[in-house]
Amino acid sequence: MDEHPSLNIAVARLDATGLDNYTVWVVKAPYPGGYVIENCRWTVDLSQIWLGWQELFSPGSKPYCLPCHQNSSIPDLDLAAVSPVEVPHLNSYSANLMQYLGLNLWQWLFSRQVGNAFAYSQGMAIGQGKMLRIRLEIRDPECTSLPWEIVQPQLGKPAISLDRQVLFSRTNSDVDPLPTQRLDRSIKILLVLGQNIPGSPQLDLQQESATIAQVMQNQIPSQFNPPNHLNPAVCNVDTLIQPSPAELISKLESQPYNLFFYAGHGLPAPDGGLLMLNDLGGINGTELAQLLVRCRVKLAVFNSCWGAQPYYHQQQAVPRSSLAEVLLHYGVPAVLAMRDTIADREALSFIQAFTQALTDRMSIDQAVATARQQLLILYKFNQPAWTLPILYMHPEFDGELIQPLTQAVTEISSIPQVIPTAYIRSIGFENQPDCQIARGLMRVGRWTDNDLVIIEPWISKYHAEIVYRSISKTDIVSGVYYLRDSSRFGSYVLDVDGNWQKIHAQEVPLQSGMQIKFGSEQGQILEFRID
Repeated sequence: MDEHPSLNIAVARLDATGLDNYTVWVVKAPYPGGYVIENCRWTVDLSQIWLGWQELFSPGSKPYCLPCHQNSSIPDLDLAAVSPVEVPHLNSYSANLMQYLGLNLWQWLFSRQVGNAFAYSQGMAIGQGKMLRIRLEIRDPECTSLPWEIVQPQLGKPAISLDRQVLFSRTNSDVDPLPTQRLDRSIKILLVLGQNIPGSPQLDLQQESATIAQVMQNQIPSQFNPPNHLNPAVCNVDTLIQPSPAELISKLESQPYNLFFYAGHGLPAPDGGLLMLNDLGGINGTELAQLLVRCRVKLAVFNSCWGAQPYYHQQQAVPRSSLAEVLLHYGVPAVLAMRDTIADREALSFIQAFTQALTDRMSIDQAVATARQQLLILYKFNQPAWTLPILYMHPEFDGELIQPLTQAVTEISSIPQVIPTAYIRSIGFENQPDCQIARGLMRVGRWTDNDLVIIEPWISKYHAEIVYRSISKTDIVSGVYYLRDSSRFGSYVLDVDGNWQKIHAQEVPLQSGMQIKFGSEQGQILEFRID
């Protein structure tokens, strides 16, 4: 794929020099000179603004520990200081505070060399007709609660997470390697409704699940996101209501889900917290992470109030303890969680816009930006709704949940309407019908959404593809079929000397009459034929 340029920035506290000294540096840049580093000092003024933000937008919650000056006396926030310039369309205290914090965070994060690296990188991206992918890694757990999504360079410019030229997410470098990712043709969602929040009104979970499923499948019209009629992806939703851990595991292993969505209650803990599935118990973040990685789920979404917050022990934030960071650490490609409590109607608006953008084949970070923009339109700049969804992405992940629009259209248009008919025939099982390779593409694997399903222990869920490519656009019948392996154990083809040649993570041309085995030399013998 044609990837967007990426600028990864890390922030870490210099413990040896005091609580208010930090280092900000570029971990990844799209050009050699972009790897810069500088020291920054966190000020009492910034702590004052941050405390004012919490008092206004999270009045029912205990204020999170300030990045510094925990033992200092923080003066009251001066309203006059929050209005440094006259902004006609921002005439409320909340709007001014939102923008004032965003401006100050930008000046702190993108001062001097790092700001120059950002400007140069964005210029490169615009020159290439692409967006700049910004990934921010906050290594100080006390700073993860800050709304970095609202940083903005100056008045009149959008916040970084709303900028249409930027794809913004958070990340973490302390992660397991990213497993090989497949590009699915459809969105397959497992929606899990867990235990209600204690003390809240008891919901009709059947009705709640039906409403969320309708929103996800875009059956409720939205004036902000008209459907894309140019090859939109199919979105299917399966629902589990208050399942046991065993039921959840069984369901995830039974179908090729690429998106896991949880709504319900949870308890924070150092291992990512506990998702309360039902009255009898739940599953912790570490267990869920390993399950999602094993089942190759690409994106986990949590509609709960604690998923993006660290666990606090004796008023100290525990590093990498939020549910989002734990899942990322174990290799889940992308996690979307809430920074604070979000109202039901706000959550449904976001979910609808987000899934609509995914069906329009946007990348995950672009879909989040699109949905965030809708929240801004619906609930206004001076309300925190658009700041609540926090996206974490694995540093090696390109953000693609399904085939992007350009690739899907190319795949369809590049397969000629008249090509040599090919099929797969089973050797030794004469009663089995031949399996035709429809329109020049066959997907082979153990899971049921493949074109050729083979239930054998050495077959991967998505094992291989047989694909036709024409040699020239004017001579469509002189193309070649290829076997493209993407499995764990490989595939085998019988060579001219009668030996089985192993093909692993590569592709080979196929000739009519060639025999194939998938996964093991003890596997079923199949024959590739062309009429």
